[in-house]
Amino acid sequence: MIAAQQTIGLDITLGSYPNLLEKIVVLAKDKYSSNVCIANVHMLVEAHNNDSFRSAINKAEVITADGKPLTWALRLLYGIKQDRVAGMDLLPDLLKQAMTNQLPVYFYGGTESLLEKTRKYLSVHYPDLKIAGMTSPPFREITAAEEEEAVKEINSSGARMVFVILGCPKQEKWMARMKERINAVMIGVGGALPVMLGIQKRAPKWMQNAGLEWLFRLCQEPRRLFKRYAYTNTLFMWLLFKEYFRIKVFGKTQTHHLN
Repeated sequence: MIAAQQTIGLDITLGSYPNLLEKIVVLAKDKYSSNVCIANVHMLVEAHNNDSFRSAINKAEVITADGKPLTWALRLLYGIKQDRVAGMDLLPDLLKQAMTNQLPVYFYGGTESLLEKTRKYLSVHYPDLKIAGMTSPPFREITAAEEEEAVKEINSSGARMVFVILGCPKQEKWMARMKERINAVMIGVGGALPVMLGIQKRAPKWMQNAGLEWLFRLCQEPRRLFKRYAYTNTLFMWLLFKEYFRIKVFGKTQTHHLN
């Protein structure tokens, strides 16, 4: 039994990093059709703006606090000291666990070039890892027939962990549709894969601890990310202020348990 704390609309899964890592590995061992959402400020704001997306996220078996601001929100609002469970840390640790436990993995998403780099990287750093398959889907809306074909391919591959690389919110929506269809745990790793491969740099540790990874990324891709961060960061601060006021004035909190 693990607990979750609703935090500005998202049911963040509570627990130490090792415990949540173990929870995901157990889901993989059990071949349980499930999904893991690695939540940051961007995902939280997307969920706030879209009820159906928020519902899809909250049906996930595990929702980790990826962004440092989410761990701060848990502490500020509820006094909960929650480990950060970032995708950039979780991906290599899950691959190590998959190799150790002989759990086949599948990669869905990304370009053919990215997947080829992934295959080469894994052969060096995780030589005993069982790669069940890799698929680069078309960069368009896929048909129902194509989607069903992907389900059959992943299930027939024997994959126990499916790493989904479609970006937020597309990967979370895809995983929600695949529940009860794909017999594996699906993890939305988004931008964690290019960082692991060395295609993109990760912020220095001091920036991670200070919650400034977004600034590091902004400096790398200012044109693409400026508008997003200006909007999401501002809205997050406003939502956090409102939630703080609601809890401190009215004393309303929502904590529940997950199996």
